[in-house]
Amino acid sequence: MLILFDNGTPAPLRNALQDHIGVEATERGWDRLTNGELIAAAEDAGFEVWLTTHQNMRCQQNLKDRKIALVVIGNQQWPTLRRHIEMVVRAVNAATPGSYAEVDVPFQSPPLHQTIGKERSHIPSR
Repeated sequence: MLILFDNGTPAPLRNALQDHIGVEATERGWDRLTNGELIAAAEDAGFEVWLTTHQNMRCQQNLKDRKIALVVIGNQQWPTLRRHIEMVVRAVNAATPGSYAEVDVPFQSPPLHQTIGKERSHIPSR
């Protein structure tokens, strides 16, 4: 699938979506377009999915009769999002023309002491 990455969508997601082609809106010079203009330009260019972090898109855009699917990521902070990449991949893979999906990503990672404790549990004792 040809996927349009909106301005706030973390670029490292491209690596997780290896079976697809990801293009950032800025690469096309579309970073100043309104959401409606962006959808129209993306559809005209053959994009199948628009990956965005704009939370109010469902209220702002009518996707009926659209060729492009919309996948909204609930958290654009890469350190947190990277732990939930599989949810984004599933939503993109399930996208169909005119569909809308929200990927709810928690806003907090596990506390640092829990992460360190888990890492230590994998270190063999001497």
